[in-house]
Amino acid sequence: MMEIDFGQTIGMYLPFLFLLGLILSAFRVLREYERGVIFMLGRFWRVKGPGLIIVIPIIQKMVRVDLRTTVMDVPEQDVISRDNVSVKVNAVVYYRVVDPQPAIIEVEDFEYATSQLAQTTLRSVLGQHELDEMLSKRDMLNKDIQELLDTQTDAWGIKVSNVELKHVDLDSSMIRAIAKEAEAERLRRAKVISAKGEAQAAGNILEAANILSNRSEAMQIRYLAALQDIASERTSTIVFPFPMKQLQEWFNSDGGTGVDSPLKPRKK
Repeated sequence: MMEIDFGQTIGMYLPFLFLLGLILSAFRVLREYERGVIFMLGRFWRVKGPGLIIVIPIIQKMVRVDLRTTVMDVPEQDVISRDNVSVKVNAVVYYRVVDPQPAIIEVEDFEYATSQLAQTTLRSVLGQHELDEMLSKRDMLNKDIQELLDTQTDAWGIKVSNVELKHVDLDSSMIRAIAKEAEAERLRRAKVISAKGEAQAAGNILEAANILSNRSEAMQIRYLAALQDIASERTSTIVFPFPMKQLQEWFNSDGGTGVDSPLKPRKK
């Protein structure tokens, strides 16, 4: 019976297995949203993908780059506003790689670099605005931060598409101060509206007084209306002042009847 030397057999096929492994490792598959930055002997060669590509082992090296939009959460930052108010602000940055070559060559870690740049830009931009603007003009601040980040990351082949401020947190003492300020502002507006109403009412009263003083008939109608209002109330005794001048005018006029009024002085 012939004996088989397994060690000799494996040693004979080992070069072929090594060569087969090298050939298979040369084939890489990149997805539609991926690109491969190829370096040949340490120097940049080209960007490949997507699909099936060949990377020569040992001589070439590939770095994968994801082209999809990345959502990066900016950690909470302590910001001092222009009116010296300390707030804590965090944000979300949306960016993507548009040019894989500078994203790998020009910066060591573009994700970490973008995160650090977003934090410093957030503090720098918000520190130039007052607290009221941070709370009421977020769209303007988002646009300013996005444009500044996009300009600074352009050399890295990165496009910052959007920046959104998430929270602007205040201390409890500052919240109470803002509430007091808002309450004082509401009281001021109420007093202004009340003063305007009193001024308008005074003008109307003055106009009505001029009409009543010029026309005695208007005064009589006003007194009759007041009597009607009083009569509708449940009162037992009514004391209603009436000017004697008008009574004398009524009693002194005969109304065309020829009958003398009892208050009219008789001729002797």
